[in-house]
Amino acid sequence: MWESIKTAFRIPEIRKKIWWTVFLLAVFRLGSYIVVPGMSSFDLGEHGLFSLLDMFSGGALSNMSLFALGVQPYITSSIIINLLTVVIPGWQELSKEGPEGRRVLARYTKYGTVILGLIQAFAITMNFRGAMDDPNSVGSLLSIVLIMTAGTVFLTWLGEHISERGIGNGVSMLIFAGIVARFVPDAVLTLQTVGEGGPSLIGLILFLILSVLIVAFVVIVTQGERKIPVQYAKRVVGRKMYGGQATHMPLRVNQVGVIPVIFASSVLAFPVTIATFFPPESGFIKFVQKFLFPGQPIYLVLYAIFIFLFSYFYTAVTFNPMEVADNLKKYGGFIPGIRPGRPTAEYLDKILTRITTAGALFLTFVALLPYLLGPLTGIRQIGFGGTSLLIAVGVAIDTMKQIEAQLVMRQYEGFLK
Repeated sequence: MWESIKTAFRIPEIRKKIWWTVFLLAVFRLGSYIVVPGMSSFDLGEHGLFSLLDMFSGGALSNMSLFALGVQPYITSSIIINLLTVVIPGWQELSKEGPEGRRVLARYTKYGTVILGLIQAFAITMNFRGAMDDPNSVGSLLSIVLIMTAGTVFLTWLGEHISERGIGNGVSMLIFAGIVARFVPDAVLTLQTVGEGGPSLIGLILFLILSVLIVAFVVIVTQGERKIPVQYAKRVVGRKMYGGQATHMPLRVNQVGVIPVIFASSVLAFPVTIATFFPPESGFIKFVQKFLFPGQPIYLVLYAIFIFLFSYFYTAVTFNPMEVADNLKKYGGFIPGIRPGRPTAEYLDKILTRITTAGALFLTFVALLPYLLGPLTGIRQIGFGGTSLLIAVGVAIDTMKQIEAQLVMRQYEGFLK
């Protein structure tokens, strides 16, 4: 692997992409420490609602920085646009029109990012009014909301440039950088508290062993796939003969990535966000704190149910067995032992249902890991677990594959043997 990395840096094109990515990620980290004018750094304390957002932004929210919102509004907007594309016929046609149609949908996604950014920035500012220099100033409130929203738009622009001129998916790389940035201080803080009111040495060792096993498990499942054999019949086009080869159709165990976890978190965060607009002594806030606050038993049950349901829902949105079966039939492909057309679609649907069940259980288990490992190891503040682990492993694997593809194109050996 190290030889492959050295080879990658010897190739000017790949080296330029890597350094460009590092530079843009450095800009992101620098902006995470520039405090918004009119605000000051704030201790999140028990505000578990914003822990996921702070994780995605790499601690930028607790710093009340320019990038306090991170790319969360963009992610939520992308999910909403993808779901509406299935419901709205006009948008469904746009998605099939190639680059031009996708460009229009991308513009809609950016509009949604601005709207969601304004709403989220307003909710955060109102919830942390104690961090404002002048809590009673309407002008200060508006400027803070606009600056935070502009920071999210700028991060979206950074992500697009990383995707175009760097290595990996831009938005995913920004989230990955934020997660890794949070991991080091959290690890140092945990080590400093060992035996001093924090976890015991045995608990820390147990946590490290379980962490290695869990990371290996996540990598295996993330890479896992069911290969459906596909045979293409021979056909003559002009003077050339095409087809006749055997291949396979890979169906990944985790077909939808981390989107169900993010979507479930966003749905459960909605009532808590609404509660921030109510007086502290209101019954609605007491109800939310007792039942719907992160870490509460009912919250964990609903969290698991939503992840499970959204896994099936998003799989159905992104993979259409009937469409895949029609495409196979159109190009002369078939699954051995299965008739083309509807029987093929039913067979794929049956396989996909089984795989999605395994993938949904996997996502649910990993998302609940921080709440399971805390009582077991004595480490209550686990900054690198659940959603962050899924994202970090997925982005690392995808980035590795992209670098390997660049090496293979130039006839060098990749990472995988």
